[in-house]
Amino acid sequence: MTDEPAIRVLVVEDDPVAADAHVLYVGRVPGFVAVGKAHTGAEARRVLDRTPVDLLLLDLHLPDVHGLQFARSLRAAGHHADVIAVTSARDLTVVREGVSLGVVQYVLKPFTFATLRDRLVRYAEFHAAAGEASGQDEVDRALATLRAPSPAALPKGLSAPTLERVTAALREASEGLTAAGLAESVGISRITARRYLEHLVDSGRAGRSPLYGQVGRPELVYRWVAQGR
Repeated sequence: MTDEPAIRVLVVEDDPVAADAHVLYVGRVPGFVAVGKAHTGAEARRVLDRTPVDLLLLDLHLPDVHGLQFARSLRAAGHHADVIAVTSARDLTVVREGVSLGVVQYVLKPFTFATLRDRLVRYAEFHAAAGEASGQDEVDRALATLRAPSPAALPKGLSAPTLERVTAALREASEGLTAAGLAESVGISRITARRYLEHLVDSGRAGRSPLYGQVGRPELVYRWVAQGR
């Protein structure tokens, strides 16, 4: 990838903190450069009209337009940049519609840098493919580069539905949660709550710090890590 021109990425995200994080992370992936950021569809359109862009990192829920509607308008105007959609929506109807509009990948919020890096690296491999395919196998291999790997298995004893409930509770707790507080909120044992919290810490989605001011051993407070980290 080092011999190829950098892939130019425009970050379109209404949350300024998330937008800054996405720009930072794009710049950390070799072969990519963030050429700008926009917080609305109108602002993104102005950037695209004056700056060459290969790839949009596009939040689907913008304040002035839905991301898919924005992508449709770009195609009608002759803009051909590919799109990696960033969204918290899990509606597969939206996913299917996006395929026809040049959405090559979806990244569900909240996500880690490792997740975004994987999508960008896979897109770079797809982007670099050129020339005429020798047959069906080569076409299949080119398309397969866009597919994300199977999600990593959870540690033994943890389940995806419970992890979603734990994640939602922790994200909503602006002051953080102890294992006991999470256990009460979600309806699981304190030991089980601590296992899920430690899993989130290990995967970079939560942080922990001691809660002082109590008699005896300080309790740990867990807090959700800002989106995009």
